[in-house]
Amino acid sequence: MSESDEVLNKVREAFKATFDVDPEKITMETSPSDVPLWDSVGHLSLASSLETTFGISLDVDELMEMENVGAIVRIIAAKLSKKA
Repeated sequence: MSESDEVLNKVREAFKATFDVDPEKITMETSPSDVPLWDSVGHLSLASSLETTFGISLDVDELMEMENVGAIVRIIAAKLSKKA
């Protein structure tokens, strides 16, 4: 399993915890328009869940870049590789 697959799986779990959605329905293309509760408040809840899940801290620029799941996976993978 590639690093991005591992990150995606954990991101899916964060989506389940935050929005109570089926993790299998979360793909790299999933965007806020696909998840009813993924609005500005939901985005902050998701960010908090992601920070806890991955043991990272996200800054405002990163939060604004998170326009879909693919972007979230890319940003988190980059942060994890810097952390290692």
